[in-house]
Amino acid sequence: MQTALYVSISSQLALERRLDTIAGNIANANTTGFRATEIKFSEVLDGQSQVKTSYVNQGNDYLATHSGEFKPTDNPFDFAVKGDGWLLVEGPAGEMLTRDGRFSMTQEGELQTINGFKVLDAGGAPIQLDPEGGIPVAARDGALMQNGVVVANIGLYTADLSAGYQRVNELGIISKNAPEPVVDRQDIGIHQGYLEDSNVNAVTEMSQLIQVSRAFENITALVRDSDKTYREAIQTLGGGR
Repeated sequence: MQTALYVSISSQLALERRLDTIAGNIANANTTGFRATEIKFSEVLDGQSQVKTSYVNQGNDYLATHSGEFKPTDNPFDFAVKGDGWLLVEGPAGEMLTRDGRFSMTQEGELQTINGFKVLDAGGAPIQLDPEGGIPVAARDGALMQNGVVVANIGLYTADLSAGYQRVNELGIISKNAPEPVVDRQDIGIHQGYLEDSNVNAVTEMSQLIQVSRAFENITALVRDSDKTYREAIQTLGGGR
């Protein structure tokens, strides 16, 4: 009887975590370049007794890799990343991956994000443009030209996030594995004058939210009934009334 209670509690913990990720996805359904968080749950078997009991772990989260919709902005300082690549910026806690390409050029010629973070090139250095050189034109590989001359290069990176990562609010991702600059990849590139929408499907997330909420309520009712049955059994076996 206690085993059923423990199994139910493990399910509640897993569902609670899934609820948190769904809520975070819905909150960022309109965040530029945001990638949804998904969770993979695994079965955990208890081998301490003759009867094998199956529990669920709290899950390992990962990022949905499909791209969001590209929308034209006609702003030459907006950039969208094609494929499974990232931009690299100098964030509040160090180098940070992002797909939010809303940039601007300072009076000194530095390329920075909408939050004021420096945009980095393929070597990890801040991008410096000519403040008198006019609007830059970006090539597919990230090369930035002013007056027909390449003056800088927007860094494109890939990252293995399987070892773990940390979100910096909705701003971006810090990977435990060092990002690698993209070299000669036809499937990864830059689109100037476009921004990528969040890849969150709000309708799907709302549907999942309802399903997970109902599952949580059902398990809560099961725990309550199991506890009641357990107490009644103790009372009966103990000769209580």
